[in-house]
Amino acid sequence: MKSQFLLSPLVSDGGKSLLSLGLMRALRRQGMKVQPFSCGPDLADKAAHEVATGCASVNLDAWYASRGHIQYLYNTYGEQADVCVVDNSAGLFDGFRKWQGSGADIAQALSVPVILLANARSSTYSLAPMLFGFKRFRQNVRIAGVIFYHVFSPAQYGFLREVCADAGMECLGYLPYDESLRMPAKYSTLTSAVKAELDGQIQKAADLMRDTLDLDKLLNLTTRIFPCAYSLPYTSEMEPRPQTLERKWRIAVASDPAFHFIYQENLSYLKEVGSVSFFSPVYGNDIPEADLIYLPGGFPELFARQLHRWKRQLQQLREFGEDGGKILAEGGGIALLSRTLTARPGGTAYQMAGLLPFEAAVREQRLYAGYRKADVDGHSLKGYEYRYFDVALQQDPHLRVIAMANLKGQNAPSSFVCRYKNTIAVTAHCCWGQSGITDWW
Repeated sequence: MKSQFLLSPLVSDGGKSLLSLGLMRALRRQGMKVQPFSCGPDLADKAAHEVATGCASVNLDAWYASRGHIQYLYNTYGEQADVCVVDNSAGLFDGFRKWQGSGADIAQALSVPVILLANARSSTYSLAPMLFGFKRFRQNVRIAGVIFYHVFSPAQYGFLREVCADAGMECLGYLPYDESLRMPAKYSTLTSAVKAELDGQIQKAADLMRDTLDLDKLLNLTTRIFPCAYSLPYTSEMEPRPQTLERKWRIAVASDPAFHFIYQENLSYLKEVGSVSFFSPVYGNDIPEADLIYLPGGFPELFARQLHRWKRQLQQLREFGEDGGKILAEGGGIALLSRTLTARPGGTAYQMAGLLPFEAAVREQRLYAGYRKADVDGHSLKGYEYRYFDVALQQDPHLRVIAMANLKGQNAPSSFVCRYKNTIAVTAHCCWGQSGITDWW
């Protein structure tokens, strides 16, 4: 038995993130090991969870993984924890197809209760029918209670308690409004300074909730049997992945403030098939001896000048790829392989490794985002795109390019999988921990 719950706002809006993070920190202060999970593909939330709890966060996404595999991940990573917290940033029933893949869908798959997070800034008694409807919309999704945020006074909270009573909802407390509470910009990087700022904000949120959040009541309402039951019929998805390699691979992974968008399940998989070492493109480390170089996503354009300065490393990367070495680049990681990288409209085009024939440039404040998919040599490749730079891909007879489609099956602008020798570049961030990647080469 342990406390397990999913946190979700009624609808997607700003302001709830520090409530979730502050709650995780408050539980950690009680001496509990908190295992965070992120509902959906977001990798920025994952990084914030790790600052709040000190534990690696795991993404649970029904677009990437089957229900059985989601249950396997939850049970595996949650086993050693005292509390399991699944954080959902979208509205509770907002999925990639109606409610499929939503926080409610994940909560049902894991048989965990939901704690609703309600914005009290501009709502009054209209919250009562909203809470009433959420509680009864799907009877197999159990809503254990609600926590409010943007609450301006104890008097306002007293009114909100009456709202909960009329809606038949347990009221668990609130995060007081504080204009100094704010998350770092979404389009930023996890430098040590940003981490310190975020940690301070999380600490402040936990402090503010010390006397306004009923942790004991929350833990009592959400304690249930662990692990969650697997969906039947039981399939081989939950079994350990078969190892077909004759020997362990040496795998070099880029990891620093510019390249930190990596799914925990991907990293776990790489550690199964090989010995993993890390290097930093931003700080100019030499690339370790490797059979595979993995360049995960991030925001390299914010470090374009620093990346350009380390010409020795860029040359190592180019020569490795030209000699037939295996490279996998995803999301922002593909910019390191480009000919040039431009950080802002009209800015300097900094030379990169030049292994692939395209220019990467931030031409306007445009976000390329959404689920993507492609069929590549019999493999169904699924990913989530989240980048600000554009890609001007040029024709090359030695380059194979496959367009990626969106959820509607339409080609997504500037989204592709390309292959040059043994280098594979994908504009989306892919979660391949369930299926593996060793047979891509």
